[in-house]
Amino acid sequence: MSCRIIDLVRRELAVLRKHPIILAGTFGVVLFCCVFFLTFFNKGLPEKVPIGIVDMDQSYMSREIVRQIDATRIGQSVHYDSFEEAHLAMGRGEVCGICLLPSGLYSGVNANRRPTVSYYLNTLYYVGGSLAYKELVQVMNVVGGGVQRKILYAKGFTEKAAMDMIQPVAIDTHQIGNAYTNYGYYITNVMLPGLFGMVIIIALIYALGIELKNRKSRELLDMAGGSITRALAGKLIVMTVIFCTLGIIIVELLYRWMHFPIAGSIWNMHLGMFLFILASEAIAIFLIGCLPIPRLALSVGALYSVLGLTLSGFTLPLEAMPVWFQGPAQIFPLRHYFMFYTQEVIFGTGFAGWYKFAIYMLLFLLAPLPLLPRLKKAYKNQNFPID
Repeated sequence: MSCRIIDLVRRELAVLRKHPIILAGTFGVVLFCCVFFLTFFNKGLPEKVPIGIVDMDQSYMSREIVRQIDATRIGQSVHYDSFEEAHLAMGRGEVCGICLLPSGLYSGVNANRRPTVSYYLNTLYYVGGSLAYKELVQVMNVVGGGVQRKILYAKGFTEKAAMDMIQPVAIDTHQIGNAYTNYGYYITNVMLPGLFGMVIIIALIYALGIELKNRKSRELLDMAGGSITRALAGKLIVMTVIFCTLGIIIVELLYRWMHFPIAGSIWNMHLGMFLFILASEAIAIFLIGCLPIPRLALSVGALYSVLGLTLSGFTLPLEAMPVWFQGPAQIFPLRHYFMFYTQEVIFGTGFAGWYKFAIYMLLFLLAPLPLLPRLKKAYKNQNFPID
């Protein structure tokens, strides 16, 4: 039996040499995703978001507002002579928002007439528009608070009394798990494993389906002594080594080389990644067993993987989704990997926090078992369309 497995492993290595697209679609795609996400979010948060400024006042106060915008990490002022010019620039996507400083701003503040500063935001670019809004609101609150403080000082209020009037309730913010407000920490920790899971499913479906497409499946079964389990073992040994190598690279890259914050143990994350790989492989075998037609299995595998990213819960908590989404979300390995990651990386609870999610991922290994006879029949009869 061991000799048959070794022969099957050698055959699979020969298949990889003959079909380099498998290696290109695993190592190439995953490494590209790593480089893309880690460079795209290398600063954690978009910086110098362009904000159009239409200064109709040209006063000390309007210039101070512009200086405050430029002094922050997020904003970068772009000056325009008229609102129409700024509006056209926002329509072209050159700025994410417009701040209109009306004439009479400074004199209106001094006369206590409460002049109005208008914002116009381009929320077609959601991140840019949201950051521009946050920046403008923060700057105007700071400037407004400064004006109010000067008025209170002039009325004889002490500094403490003035600040109590301006901000009667102090806000003490604690951002659990992402104290740096880093988009990279928030997105990459789940998006990268999610895309990796998609690669695992598609690559393994292709590796199994290519036997049917090339009419080599009967030869594979003969080498395995007629055992579909042994035939799959020969393929999975090679593919699992490839996937585990990539999984190790991802975990080490995130938590050791890039120093992403982790409250627990990196070794537990290696375990979670290994279980995620096994669960994704089981899904790939399940899909090719249900649909022993490579093109259909690949299409369903891609759709399944995309839905897994949507329903994992990292963009919107699963509890906030409609009830009819919460049940189907459990059939995606990424959902349980996300919960594993949350308990280990964010809360650092260890085994007591994530053991049940590890069990859920192991349960996926049972999914392909009922379909092994169907896959064996397809491999043996080769009676499914290949075009």
